[in-house]
Amino acid sequence: MTPAHPHLVWDWNGTLLNDLDLVVASTNAAFASVGGPAVTADEHRVRFRRPIADYYAEVLGQAVDDEAFGRLDKIFHDAYRDGLTTCALAHDAVEAMSSWPGGQSLLSMWFHDELVPAVHTYGLTGRFLRVDGLRATVGGDRKAESLARHLAELGVDGRDVVLIGDSLDDADAALSVGGRAVLYTGGFTDPARLKSSGHPVADTLTEAVTLAHTL
Repeated sequence: MTPAHPHLVWDWNGTLLNDLDLVVASTNAAFASVGGPAVTADEHRVRFRRPIADYYAEVLGQAVDDEAFGRLDKIFHDAYRDGLTTCALAHDAVEAMSSWPGGQSLLSMWFHDELVPAVHTYGLTGRFLRVDGLRATVGGDRKAESLARHLAELGVDGRDVVLIGDSLDDADAALSVGGRAVLYTGGFTDPARLKSSGHPVADTLTEAVTLAHTL
C-alpha cells in the first residue's frame, strides 16, 4: 500500500543549512594549503561535484589521490568546524518542514557524530524520523549508497521518496532508489546546472515542498 504522502528526505548542507559562504571559505583554506587558487562562490557553484576529489583535481590542475584528498579534507573540515556557529538555517527552512504532512528524515554527507548535535542545536531533532550523516572518517563521496542504507533503516520504499537537495548528486541518489528529487537553487550548485538536469527546481524551500506535493 502506497502511503498518502511520499516520505521526504532532506539534505542538510546548502539546503536546510545556509552554509555556502563557509563551505567556499573552507574549500579555499584547503586549496591554499597546497598553493592552489581561491574560488569565488559563483565559481564553486559552477564547478562543484562529487566525488569531491575530482572537483579539487580540476581546480588545482593536478591529480588528487586518496592520501592527498584525506589531507585536504581534514583542512576543509577543521576550517568548517571553526566557522559553523556563524551559519543560520535557510530563511524558510522551518516553515517548509512544517508544511509537509508526511514523514521526514535528514540525510547528510557531513560526519554523523557532528551532524546529530548540530541538528539538535538548531532545534530540529524532533522533526525527523531519522537523522543520518557520514560514518566514515573522510568525506567527499557520492550519496546514493548512503540513501539506500538510510531508507532501509527507515523501512521506506525508495519509490515513495522525494529528496530535496541542492546538488545533482542528490538527484542521482534519488533516482538510484527509484525516487524523485526537487532541487533547490540556494545551495552549492549553479541554478543553470540544476535547471538543465530536467528535475523540478525551486528557488525557496517552501516552493520545493510545494513541488514535492505534485510528484
